[in-house]
Amino acid sequence: MVKTLPISVRVRDVLDPNVVVVDASTTVLETIKIMVEKYVGTVVVTKEGLPVGEVTDRTILEKCIAKGLDPSKVTVEELMEAPLVTIEPDARLGEAIKLMLDKRVRRIFVVEKGKIIGSITQTGICVNILNIAGALQAL
Repeated sequence: MVKTLPISVRVRDVLDPNVVVVDASTTVLETIKIMVEKYVGTVVVTKEGLPVGEVTDRTILEKCIAKGLDPSKVTVEELMEAPLVTIEPDARLGEAIKLMLDKRVRRIFVVEKGKIIGSITQTGICVNILNIAGALQAL
């Protein structure tokens, strides 16, 4: 008799450890330059060293550029989405997917012992699921 074995993928296994951080007082223009330089679509906003929100390229377009605001005068604190949606690294990947769907977000941040250690995105999850499927197919 053949047994089926459950596959348990943890958030820790698929997280992206590269998280870009900016201070809440940083202007949108400075943040855009950082995002372009680091090739990221999201930055974590901190205040006094603590994460308080996030700003995405979409947030900048909708809340600043489309409204005709001056990105050299507006700070990321004025635009940021808060609070951050977070998950623990030992949570199952399925929990992360459900959280993203429930909160209607494309990215969640992975927090361990009060510190952000990475993030996972919808795209990253899809890539990892494809990799898992390919590995299983090769068995």
